[in-house]
Amino acid sequence: MTSFKQKLTRKNIFNSIFIALLLLVLFVPSAKALMLQGLMEIGLFKPSLTSKTSTTTTDLAAIKFKTAKGEIVSLADLQGKVIFLNFWATWCPPCLAEIPSVNKLYEQYKNDPEVVFLLVDADSDFPKAQAYMDRKKYKLPVYNFASNLPESIFKGSLPTTIVFDKKGRVSFNGEGAANYSSPKFITFINQLKELKN
Repeated sequence: MTSFKQKLTRKNIFNSIFIALLLLVLFVPSAKALMLQGLMEIGLFKPSLTSKTSTTTTDLAAIKFKTAKGEIVSLADLQGKVIFLNFWATWCPPCLAEIPSVNKLYEQYKNDPEVVFLLVDADSDFPKAQAYMDRKKYKLPVYNFASNLPESIFKGSLPTTIVFDKKGRVSFNGEGAANYSSPKFITFINQLKELKN
């Protein structure tokens, strides 16, 4: 009889812990982000690089973002560079899960004049977005929308990452969390840097 009660108690404790963890992951964005981040580290959520470079150049002059200081940046001003454009929000667990890998990629290229990073806060809330970056000690450049975006670039799904080549062609358009510091993605960025046309 005692052994049955011990088993029942152990089973109840295990079930309670499991349910508590499940609820934590479901209702606490940072817990869900941590879980997704762990899955990225073991090799899941790799960016798919199978799509080919677009042959059409996007009108980059129509796509504008602004800095916290109010400076307007047109993507046309960045032509001739590889542009890593990421749409995210502080309340989005998949966004928070991929930000550490984006930061690692940024750290690798931050002094490279041929690669530019723009992290666009979908909520357009600079103080909240910058507070998150500061708390995590990330130096990623945060921007807000300063123009409408073509749906071919951003459909509203978070996170979304677009990489433009030096000619302004979309070379990568990925929705959902991914590990952007993977060796395969770094090789992809380096290949874009080497493209002449």
